[in-house]
Amino acid sequence: MGDLVQALAAWRAQLGSARVLDSMATRQAYASSTAARATLPAAVLLPHNEDELRQVLQVALACATPLYPVSCGHNWGYGDACAPSAGQVVVDLSGMRRILEVNTELAYAVLEPGVTQGQLSRHLREQRLPLWMDCTGAGPDTSLVGNVLERGFGHTPYGNRVQTIAGMRVLLADGSLVETGFGHFRDACNARVFPYGPGPWLDGLFTQSNFGIVTRLGLWLMPQTQAINHLLCSVAGHAQIAAVVDALRPLRLDGTLRSILHLGNDLRVISGGRVFPRDLAGEAERLPEALRQRWRREAGIGAWTVSGALYGSPAQLAATRRAIRQALRGTGVRPRFLSERQLAAGEFAARLLGASAAGQRLRAQLALGRALFEMNRGIPNGRFLAGAYWRRRGGLPAGFPEGADPARDNCGMMWVSPVLPLRGADLLRVYGMAEAIFQRHRFDLFATFSMISERALGGVLTIAYDKEDGAESARAQACYDELFGRLMQAGYIPYRVGLQSMDALDNGNDSYWDLVRRLKAALDPAGILAPGRYQPRRRP
Repeated sequence: MGDLVQALAAWRAQLGSARVLDSMATRQAYASSTAARATLPAAVLLPHNEDELRQVLQVALACATPLYPVSCGHNWGYGDACAPSAGQVVVDLSGMRRILEVNTELAYAVLEPGVTQGQLSRHLREQRLPLWMDCTGAGPDTSLVGNVLERGFGHTPYGNRVQTIAGMRVLLADGSLVETGFGHFRDACNARVFPYGPGPWLDGLFTQSNFGIVTRLGLWLMPQTQAINHLLCSVAGHAQIAAVVDALRPLRLDGTLRSILHLGNDLRVISGGRVFPRDLAGEAERLPEALRQRWRREAGIGAWTVSGALYGSPAQLAATRRAIRQALRGTGVRPRFLSERQLAAGEFAARLLGASAAGQRLRAQLALGRALFEMNRGIPNGRFLAGAYWRRRGGLPAGFPEGADPARDNCGMMWVSPVLPLRGADLLRVYGMAEAIFQRHRFDLFATFSMISERALGGVLTIAYDKEDGAESARAQACYDELFGRLMQAGYIPYRVGLQSMDALDNGNDSYWDLVRRLKAALDPAGILAPGRYQPRRRP
């Protein structure tokens, strides 16, 4: 740590006291985390533009004070707004929230890091633009740029988000500015329509790294289609999901299925509308099997649920439905396709049923269907964060999902996110490993596997725990550590990791991480940008 007192004084002269915060209350708020371990920042800075950010960097260099930039600080399940080590100064970029351009003809936007999913979605709808953005289930208050830089994924055909960017603007540690792709050529007209300019492609260097601060980014948007169907498949038996994966893989490979399909186990679906029933479970720390089966029946789901969207003209959707039905013949699974018209008819029926049990059940199912349709059209909804509250003592907060913030609400949640070949056998193998470890540590396993590409499944295995219980928090960390190590050993490497796992990425003899260290030394020799972020320490 350098001269923090001198740095704070210089930043206050630049930004004003209202945007240089070092009270314990503010520092503790930014240390809020769903993880079992959190770090306390030395202070928080709130720059509002690129020039202010450059001044912040100049002071940090002069005073040898490490900075930790966050877009909005909502990296839930992976570290939230916490730096890898205590004492770094958080640079909160949420005040840099301009939508700099939306090009309707070529379907792209140019965004600053503080632009949220909800903000861009509202802008497109308010301006009545014929475009949809891809969104994740993390809710309306999360940053688009931040998620892209973590290589997150969503739901639509543009769901593999890092593949839909064209051109970054990046501030390096010394305050110099870099435009990637074609952007550094004067008067380039192609910077947002093709990501690769001549020479090395640099954009990837600034994802999951600490080499620079991305201050704007070009993001492709999806033209609205004539029609949408939502695909739902209930898979009765656990092992049956393998045949479903193998049946759908050819449709993903040949482009029939263009959007990301999600395969969630029963607990993943159940946790979207309920919290752990302490009053019914007694001393049990996992959901009792009889209650699990009862809730599964009440929700009308099987061991697994397959969910995804179909886009195109009515004729294209009809052809895709036929292909899916044909592919699933012989698996014992019957696909269902939900249209906007069917959803509206269901909502009318629910009103007729009133407050009856059947009406309440139908309304719950339709609320989920409506939220899924909104997600498919780029309208984020925080209801899919409900699983983070599974073990929270107070359950879902009043007004949920409006303003949902699992870190602020003291939820315990950690995600382990392995990537595996798009094969049913691999899904069952990874699930089997995880279930055995979760049983040993006495946690319910929420599992989702998403077809993030034509050849890969991205897993999200959730450890939900009670943060108010010290012993349970320790068990959660032990469960995480064992699961992470087992998956790494088996070759199912995560696509992104939490702060607690970054050291474990280097086995001590890996030329890849040697190159990362050399790049860091060249671009940030003073080591002031996010030290420790995707920068494993050398092991002996």
